[in-house]
Order: sequence, then C-alpha cells, then structure tokens
Amino acid sequence: MPHITLPGVELYYELAGTGPRLLYVGGTGSDLRRVPSPFSSPAATRTTMLAYDHRGLGRSVPVDADHQPTMADFAGDALALCDALGWDQFSLIGVSFGGMVAQEIALRGGTRVERMVLCCTSSGGAGGASAPLHEIYPLPLEARLDQMVALADTRTRHDEQRRTALRSTLAANAPAEIPIGLQRQLAARRGHDTWDRLGALTCPTLVAAGRHDGIAPLANAEALAGRIPGARLAVFDGGHGFFFDDRTAWPAMLAFLLD
Repeated sequence: MPHITLPGVELYYELAGTGPRLLYVGGTGSDLRRVPSPFSSPAATRTTMLAYDHRGLGRSVPVDADHQPTMADFAGDALALCDALGWDQFSLIGVSFGGMVAQEIALRGGTRVERMVLCCTSSGGAGGASAPLHEIYPLPLEARLDQMVALADTRTRHDEQRRTALRSTLAANAPAEIPIGLQRQLAARRGHDTWDRLGALTCPTLVAAGRHDGIAPLANAEALAGRIPGARLAVFDGGHGFFFDDRTAWPAMLAFLLD
C-alpha cells in the first residue's frame, strides 16, 4: 500500500496515468476505496493524477489521534505529499471540502499551483458558507439521508425518481456511526474562511458549480469567481455532483486545466 510518513499523518495516496501533473483533493468523508474513485474520471486518462485520503479518513492515519486538524493542516498534508514526490509544480482540482482545502493549498503554494478548478465549494465568510454538515451528520441515519438528499440536488424536492436514486447512492456510503476522523474533518470545515485572502491568488482559476446544488449554492460560486482575480465561472446542469449529471462538465474542466 502506498503510504508516506508526513508531519502528523501516515498518508495513503495513489498515483496513476501519464500527462501533466494533477493533484485531486477529495470531499467530505472521501475514501479512495469507494467506487467511482477519482481514477474513474476522464481526468485520469489525460493527466498524471495524484489523489490521497485525508488524515483520519480511508487508509490515512493521523499520528496524534487526539489532534484536531485545521484547514491549514489539511492543506499542509497535500503540499507535503507533493514535496515528497518531487512535484514542484502541478495543477489542482478540489471537490466540495476538497475545494476548500484547494483554496488553502493555492494560497500557501503560490506559483507552485499552475491552474486550479474549484468544484461545488465555498469560500466561507462574506462569500457564503456551504451547508452546515456538522449539524446534519450527527442526526440519525434516516434523518441525515433525508436532509442530504434535499441539499445535494434541489430538484429532488419535486422529482421522486431523482430523490430515490440519489438516496440509494448516498445510503450506500453513509456510516451509521460517525468516525472520529470524519468528525474532525467536519469541525475543520466549520471554520473555513478564505474570503479576505482570495485576492492574493495568482493561478488561473475555474469555479465550477451545479445549478441545483444546495450544499454549495450557486451564489457561493458566483461570489468565489468574483473574488478571485481573473477567475472564470462555469455552471452545469446538476446538483452537488454535477460532474456525474452533466456530460459537458469534465470536458470543460479538462479543457481549462490542460489549456
């Protein structure tokens, strides 16, 4: 198993493909053992993709089990992994929570980040926060699923077939008990706020959003794109997982990353 010892964590990662370097940063509760994984995406066929499990999730184990990581810690893990692998420059795609971490990576990494795509995410602060998952996850499983379905795609409130399909998908990956690693990720996410620092970003950035996303609403994406110098906004026909719903999403994001 490809683990690497970094400050504070034994980080599990996977590296595959050929082409320009692309760091993929996953979302809340992500685990590379789940299907589909980032390596199932079209990006994996056109880039050298690096992805990893966040500390305390999947197969990544924090060295200090009692430490509450900050968003800076999560970004530090990614940058330390890139350092260890000799990735002095790379492009970056962050999804949901991973988009929050990606903002911190780009702010800390400066010119190391060549291009960035922020998917279904928020800046926090005056730019708007994503839905308070720290309040939703502790609910009993059935109540949690009901809320997550309604937020993940706002069309489910009126579309029974879509609601049933999405609920089934979410239920397959929903733990009855919330692991401590996920609890700590949610606590770090709760305090995310890059709004006042976004003006310092220098890498070309695409903010990608789902029109029907209730977790990271379109207004948050519009605020992000307006705050990051030179950023572009792309809106797709879907919810929080718009890259599954809209077949034009991955081609558009790859065209930006590989331009």
